[in-house]
Amino acid sequence: MLSVKSLNTEYKTQKGPAVRAAQDVSFEVPKGSFFTLLGPSGCGKTTTLRSIAGLERPTSGEISVSGRVVYSSAQGIFVPPNRRNFGMVFQSYAIWPHMTVFANAAFPLEVRKNKGTRAQIRDKVMSVLNAVGLDHLADRDATKLSGGQQQRLALARALVMEPELLLLDEPLSNLDAKLRDRMRFELKRIQRDLGLTTVYVTHDQGEALALSHEIAVMNEGRVVQIGSPTAIYDHPTSKFVADFIGTSNFVEATVLGYDESSKFYTVRCVLGDIKAVSLANIAKDSKVTISVRPEDVELSEAPAPEGKLLNLCSGTVDNKVFLGDIVDFQVKVNGFVMQARSHPSLTTPVGGTLNIRMDPRKCVALPEGAAADIKAA
Repeated sequence: MLSVKSLNTEYKTQKGPAVRAAQDVSFEVPKGSFFTLLGPSGCGKTTTLRSIAGLERPTSGEISVSGRVVYSSAQGIFVPPNRRNFGMVFQSYAIWPHMTVFANAAFPLEVRKNKGTRAQIRDKVMSVLNAVGLDHLADRDATKLSGGQQQRLALARALVMEPELLLLDEPLSNLDAKLRDRMRFELKRIQRDLGLTTVYVTHDQGEALALSHEIAVMNEGRVVQIGSPTAIYDHPTSKFVADFIGTSNFVEATVLGYDESSKFYTVRCVLGDIKAVSLANIAKDSKVTISVRPEDVELSEAPAPEGKLLNLCSGTVDNKVFLGDIVDFQVKVNGFVMQARSHPSLTTPVGGTLNIRMDPRKCVALPEGAAADIKAA
């Protein structure tokens, strides 16, 4: 539905070279899906979103929606933002303080040329307010809404125009933690119920994993990995992605070989000789980094069951922290400290010995200079 091809956007500076905010950005968003641009501050995700909206003019590339080209450097096409029929919600909701909830939502319809009759406007506005759960507050002053209600009003104002594409630029960042968690469910419900094709920008990994059908992780203006939340989390293609999405143990290793039947690499590291997977093709004797999530490091005082393919080692409890439903362990193995998460029923004291088990499928070998265009299935 949305297609972005080889998009480049630069900002001129008074001194020095231009800032390349978006570099060769390409992705496609199927109709009705929720697509997230995720990355740290300054990575180019908002610039990419604003380029899609028409609020920034790229230097090269192409953007099309349902086959309609809205920007093309090669064809000399630039459709202004007011003619793209996209809805956008910014980090700042920009609610009109002197208007009621209804008037705020109705404003985009009131100012357009073919606005329809008053009855048509009211029906459309009340339908959208109902979808976001604000229909019972239609006559309330906008200034008397909570933060979450203001966020939903900003969303309603974007939806009332029946946009072909919904663009969201960190709309939850101004909410407190509990309200932010609740609004994630609201956003997901509204997007699913209305079947809206949505592009969402955030630096919050939790939001991206919770909301998205697909995620594009960005760094320094480039897309470094695209995939489903599960694929991005379980099979990162670079140390940056593994480190940015959640928490991981990183172990430096050398590749000893590859077994075609099991599809596992054998690597040598401080933990011993272990098995690992990789989406990249890695040559023998290459230097790699093994990434394994703390929740995938299984701890036990008992030895591992026989006959099961596992990476095994043992270590000494260096530290542990009780967090209620889990206990964070730091286990020292040959001088290297592994972080692991376990059930509180494991009560091994500091200084005690624990056996470590790791599924080879959860141990990901990341080559140095991993290809940025690997796409997790």
